[in-house]
Amino acid sequence: MDGCLVVMMFVSYCTMPPYSYSYHTLHHALLINYLSSFNNWTSLLQLQHTTPTTINCHYFHFQYVVIMVSHGRQKKDAVPKQRKPKKGKNNDDNDVDGEVHDMELPDDFSIAGGSSVYSEANSFNDFEEGDQDDENHDDEISRSEVRRSKLQDSLSLASTLSSEKRSAKREAAYKVIFRSVTQYADGNEGREILESNGWESLSEACMSSLRGGSGNATPAEQYAACRVLEACCVVLGEDRDDVVENWNDPLKKVVNATGRATQVRCAALRCLAMMHFICGTDCLENGRDCSAVMDLCEKIGAEKFRGEKVSPLLRSAALDSWALLATTFHDARIAAGDAEDDAMSQGRGLTLLPLLASCLESPDVGLRSSAGECVAYIHECRLNLGLNQDEAENVTERRFRRGSWDGTEWEVLMDEVKQRIGELSVESGHHMSRKTKKEQRATFRDYMATIVDDESPTEEVNFRRGKLKLTSWKEIIQLNFVRHCLQGGFQVQLMTNETLHDIFGAVLSSSGGMSQVEKRLFMSKQSGASKAADKAMTKQRRTRTNVKNHFLTADGDDMQGLL
Repeated sequence: MDGCLVVMMFVSYCTMPPYSYSYHTLHHALLINYLSSFNNWTSLLQLQHTTPTTINCHYFHFQYVVIMVSHGRQKKDAVPKQRKPKKGKNNDDNDVDGEVHDMELPDDFSIAGGSSVYSEANSFNDFEEGDQDDENHDDEISRSEVRRSKLQDSLSLASTLSSEKRSAKREAAYKVIFRSVTQYADGNEGREILESNGWESLSEACMSSLRGGSGNATPAEQYAACRVLEACCVVLGEDRDDVVENWNDPLKKVVNATGRATQVRCAALRCLAMMHFICGTDCLENGRDCSAVMDLCEKIGAEKFRGEKVSPLLRSAALDSWALLATTFHDARIAAGDAEDDAMSQGRGLTLLPLLASCLESPDVGLRSSAGECVAYIHECRLNLGLNQDEAENVTERRFRRGSWDGTEWEVLMDEVKQRIGELSVESGHHMSRKTKKEQRATFRDYMATIVDDESPTEEVNFRRGKLKLTSWKEIIQLNFVRHCLQGGFQVQLMTNETLHDIFGAVLSSSGGMSQVEKRLFMSKQSGASKAADKAMTKQRRTRTNVKNHFLTADGDDMQGLL
């Protein structure tokens, strides 16, 4: 505004007619008084002795002064910039009441991606690039020794996490440890290395990160710490009540803290569910057992928790965790109960049905999918209650057994749920992307096959040296949760982890894996089998083309030679 005022006065001063001496002198004085308010202008002394008759001689001098004034400002008059308060800084664990909120992470944030600060993670690239040197080490030492060496090197970082002051460094170290634990801690040897070399220090480091670290623990670091703990539970195996008792309260505190980032609370809840599913036993006392975690999941799955609205992402994680822990109970504890039978206690799944019906109306795709999976599992448990081992299990008989919903107080609600799931299986519109619509239709068609048609799902998973054949929602829910936990190390753990073999009943082949030479001979594009398949496909295409062009020939006798 000041610069604009000076320019306007200067223009009026220079365009004034020569005969208006008094008016000209008045503008001259106003311009001098205004410019005299600025310091460090020695040329203004000459301006005071300038008369209107010599104004043309000082035209360029005045123009220079005006430009400097319009773009300059004294430092003492400058307004200092207001610093914005830093987000994502945790003072301590007193944010349970939601007074301080952490910076939110993206919904698709994953530990498999890069570090939140890429430049800070460059010092750990030597561990990430080790896979490229496997073939060079095979001549000197075996692959198992290479994997054990990489696991030990990455676990050695756990001892330095507590003393590291930068949160980005700790986050990058957690990512390296997660990859090593999931991909290199295979079999009993990997579990022994984890227990003897790094579990205690790693547990202390994760505990420190979840409590706030040195006061600068970011949500990305806390999320990575939860994911490392979840992966370690799969490697440590079953019958580890000491791990559950040590981490039960700290993880619940993170989940209950409404001020924490949503992704951190989701990771903590999934870690708590996996810890009880793999490591927990029936010997835990009430309030610290699996049922208490399911109670927490039911509360968080509601629209509001502790007076605040719950994010759809967190509600979806709560329903997934509830479904995983529900697979550890008998079917009667999930879907038993009837309005006409007061002697039978009502199952947990039946009390959750109204909430699941409301979640199916949510605009969030992930929440609808999680709710549909829970309904499918509850319906499967309900049907299993009316089946006997000596009786047939076809669709017609299953529908009219004691396990059906006919004549119960939930019959109307289940009819509405079936109708809604049928609508979602064929939903279309421009409010969703093509990929999202395709995934939703495929997912809810599977749910509809179980809920509406009473058909059991089937899924087959092939891995090296074996395969899995899943025929129930119980097994599919467990497998999807473990797959989400291990990510890139899922195939390795499924092949070597005995705990997973016992859970899913994996069928392992007696023959070992093929060597590199055998893979090139039988599986490469230059192998004899691939060449034979290519020739057969070429002949099949030629035959199909000739059949299409058969009407161009005079008669069909000549086609016999082409076929």
